[in-house]
Amino acid sequence: MSNATGTRALKSWDEQDITETDGRKLTRSAVEYSYTGDIEGQGVQEYVMFYRSDDSTTFVGLEQVSGRLGGRSGSFVLQHTGELTGTTAEVTWTVVPGSGTGELTGLTGSGGFTATHEEAGNARYRLEYDLG
Repeated sequence: MSNATGTRALKSWDEQDITETDGRKLTRSAVEYSYTGDIEGQGVQEYVMFYRSDDSTTFVGLEQVSGRLGGRSGSFVLQHTGELTGTTAEVTWTVVPGSGTGELTGLTGSGGFTATHEEAGNARYRLEYDLG
């Protein structure tokens, strides 16, 4: 297994309400990131987020990352699962099986990031991966 680390910088965030009931709401967000470090490229993501009345949030998403990983070109999809409690987000990633293209065909792995609300625009990521 190899380890990738670096920074993912928020480029855009467009969040739309789906429904709201009794102080709880469900939203959908279209998000774009740029990656630097061991991953170099762009990420395009869709999040579905559930906000509780206590301001904690659960979210899931899929992100297509295009660029280079460990010096190899291609794209892959990350499945995100996360929780926002207080001011800290904990996110775990899994590479979606069969999503790797180009020199990243066969990619497997997992990782994620932890970020405070202030750091969320420039979070430090980690990905443990294998190219088979």
